[in-house]
Amino acid sequence: MLHDSVWLISIALMSLLLFVFLFIYARSHTRHEDYAPLQTRAYRMRTSVFWILALTLGPTMIYNLFDLPYDVSHGETVQSKPRVIRAVGYQWRWELSSDHAIVGEPLEFHITAADVNHGFGIYDTELRLVAQAQAMPGYTNIVRHTFDTEGVYRILCMEYCGLAHHNMVAEIKVVKRAEARHG
Repeated sequence: MLHDSVWLISIALMSLLLFVFLFIYARSHTRHEDYAPLQTRAYRMRTSVFWILALTLGPTMIYNLFDLPYDVSHGETVQSKPRVIRAVGYQWRWELSSDHAIVGEPLEFHITAADVNHGFGIYDTELRLVAQAQAMPGYTNIVRHTFDTEGVYRILCMEYCGLAHHNMVAEIKVVKRAEARHG
């Protein structure tokens, strides 16, 4: 839902920007005789700047729309409620209510802390960040995530929380649905 709204707003703003660029470009061919030499040079420079901006920023904006950090539903309806995994941060460990998941299974991480602030980061098998939230005492943050590939994902603390901060690691094993039934 949020992704769709951001997508529509982005498209509307990019369309408005395109309209402004095209309007300026169309109006740039109007000439006045009293300052014709200066006007010709300025219009040529303005046209060059327009095309440089259009050819660099246009594809960049479109590319970035496909990489928004929101969960994309693509019109699919969620068949079931997400499974909840509770994550509590302690100095210096994570306690998870479950350490396994199935590829394609919608999950909802309920994240809190028992002592100090912690940064909850889920990293894939190549240690790329796939989801994150702040773990705070007395407050529960919710992160919704669906793993799309199997593997062992690591949960690391992303905020320095004391001397043994580097030991604050947990793992979630993500398997294919067929393996989950047999395993």
